[in-house]
Amino acid sequence: METELVKGNKQEEIKKNTSKVYFFIIAIAALVVTNVYFYVKFKSSGEKVYALTVEKENLEVEIDRIEAELDKMKIENIQLSPPLIEKEQNARKKIIDLRTKLAQKQLSQSDIDHAQSTITSLKSEVAYFSLDVNRLIQENKILAEKNSLLQKEVSASSTKISNLESSNTNLASKVNVAAAIKVSNIAVYGLQEKRNDKVEVEERAKRVDKLSINFNIADNTLAKVGKKDIFVRIIDPQGNLIINQDDNTFYAHSEKLQYTFKSTIEFTNHGEEYSLYWKDDKKFTKGAYTVLLYADNAIMGRSTVVLK
Repeated sequence: METELVKGNKQEEIKKNTSKVYFFIIAIAALVVTNVYFYVKFKSSGEKVYALTVEKENLEVEIDRIEAELDKMKIENIQLSPPLIEKEQNARKKIIDLRTKLAQKQLSQSDIDHAQSTITSLKSEVAYFSLDVNRLIQENKILAEKNSLLQKEVSASSTKISNLESSNTNLASKVNVAAAIKVSNIAVYGLQEKRNDKVEVEERAKRVDKLSINFNIADNTLAKVGKKDIFVRIIDPQGNLIINQDDNTFYAHSEKLQYTFKSTIEFTNHGEEYSLYWKDDKKFTKGAYTVLLYADNAIMGRSTVVLK
């Protein structure tokens, strides 16, 4: 009986140990399954985060390329039209918005997909913008070439006009010179005033009261008839110009000159003889007095009288 009891106890203990083994096996199996589950789960999550990071970096590269394309348009230094300026500003605003969103730490696949869609749309917009800018560049080049040709034509025309004006000026100057009246003969005498308003020709300086300047004007078909100012310059025996006032000036051959006195005649272009008279405030002296006549900005003639 004792032997049977011992055997029964041993069998019962074996059963208990077997149950414990099965329990540990089941526990270990459950632990393995759990570890496998979490390993797979975290591995999948890590791969997903890595994939999102790579996609984010790729999107940032795409954004850099788009912005570089816009900057390239700036380098061209083209004056953009208002519509093109608005397109550029809109594109740059979208780039700022995209960079702001991609800078966020927590990004979902939905965020990445939305950013990708926006970038695709932005690429298309910038491509059209680039075409518009290139078209504008070509138009500007064509306009520049036309302007260059036009400037050359204008320059050539200006040169022709300048040459023509110069030619006309020279011609007008020649005509003016040719139209200037000239004396056909001139004579200067010393006169002594007598009683009863009579005068006589006198050669002795101490008896001369005034000079008589007598001249004829040659016919000139180019000269204009009418009143003419005659400017008279008288040089005394010492070689000095006799002047009464410092402001007695005129122009002859583009040179400013002083004159002794001025008189106005009526020119008819019929060879008339004219007489002008000049009385010195001082006494006449011995020697040669030279008389020069000017009109129409040119010299008419000259003569000399010698007083003894």
